[in-house]
Amino acid sequence: MATAPIRFFNRYTKTVETEKVFGEKWLRFAYENPAGRFFVWLLARRAIFSSWYGRKMNKRVSALRILPFIAEYNMDVDEFARSPFDYKTFNEFFYRALKPEVRPIAAGERVAVFPADGRHLAFQNVDTVAGFYVKGMKFSLAELLGDTALAEKFAGGAMLISRLCPVDYHRFHFPVGGMPGEPRLINGWLYSVSPVALKRNVRYLVENKRVITLVDSPAFGTVAVIEVGATNVGSIRQTHVVGRPAEKGGEKGFFAFGGSCVITLFQHGRIRFDADLLAQSTEYVETYARMGDRLGVAE
Repeated sequence: MATAPIRFFNRYTKTVETEKVFGEKWLRFAYENPAGRFFVWLLARRAIFSSWYGRKMNKRVSALRILPFIAEYNMDVDEFARSPFDYKTFNEFFYRALKPEVRPIAAGERVAVFPADGRHLAFQNVDTVAGFYVKGMKFSLAELLGDTALAEKFAGGAMLISRLCPVDYHRFHFPVGGMPGEPRLINGWLYSVSPVALKRNVRYLVENKRVITLVDSPAFGTVAVIEVGATNVGSIRQTHVVGRPAEKGGEKGFFAFGGSCVITLFQHGRIRFDADLLAQSTEYVETYARMGDRLGVAE
């Protein structure tokens, strides 16, 4: 049986909207049909499949997809740092930069911001929440971080799951200022991170390839920023220079083609997420918000 449409709360319009899903027919076949799930197990979750698709998006002919994509998803080209005609491939357009002024960073040393544009779920205490995308479906921090000792450091902490759709701005940024450590790669599969897939198996988030960076923040303590790859994400690229302090809202890196996800972990008692975000998340409804907007405040 097919799942319901994907709905989210738009923080700016204060309304619940229905997501226009890129490749929805294929996605629903892949995760809602037994034959499709076999195909995912056999091929789509594997790096070779996403690498093949990524090569397609890096060919010059792929640039012909840019203008139809912009029109179909009603994208605001005035936000782009470059003209749509300047991108030589679809992938180059996909991880485009934006004009700095269109993503202002919420002020205040004790204010944290969203690390990416997207649809967000926030949980004040990961140990007591009933589930992430649906009730009764969770994963452990040890599984997510691949490190039991590190997981203990974040026990009872707060977690933000930021899901990026293909239509979204695909650069990710630091949610707080501080000193980042060396990014650590955990190799894994490349399942979809769409709710179509995650409501069937939220553990895809801990089975997928991911990159973990710990940020030592004066206001928030140790913060873990985790980029999660997904089907057709060619790579997770870090652009921040290791060894340099990070500014809140500063660029950390970008995803190549595909939907993807950023998970942010705060230690217990170090942040209070904003009430509107928590209210929607309690009902397993994602909140659409943009990078740089206020996420919560240090406690």
